[in-house]
Amino acid sequence: MDVCLLYFEDCPNWKVTDRRLVAIAAEHPEVRIRRQRVETLEQAQQVGFRGSPTVLVDDTDAFCAPDSAGGLSCRVYHTADGLAGAPTTGQLYAALGLAQEATR
Repeated sequence: MDVCLLYFEDCPNWKVTDRRLVAIAAEHPEVRIRRQRVETLEQAQQVGFRGSPTVLVDDTDAFCAPDSAGGLSCRVYHTADGLAGAPTTGQLYAALGLAQEATR
């Protein structure tokens, strides 16, 4: 499965998401992670960037709401603990269609 992490450099939350994805990929070798820095609004529109971080799973935004707008901004995720700048590890497992290890 192809996972692409879209981000822009000034957003700190993409690094949290990257660490979580790397941990998941270490347990699931079928998960391949690519990273793509988005630098312009035009590029954001071309790649379906809805804010940093954006997680594409096989070219589909795993967390996209139908009315979300694109742009060079930090993205907000709804988690069980409230709003956060990155999806939780559990949310990433679910988005990837993987069973989460019981020890988490």
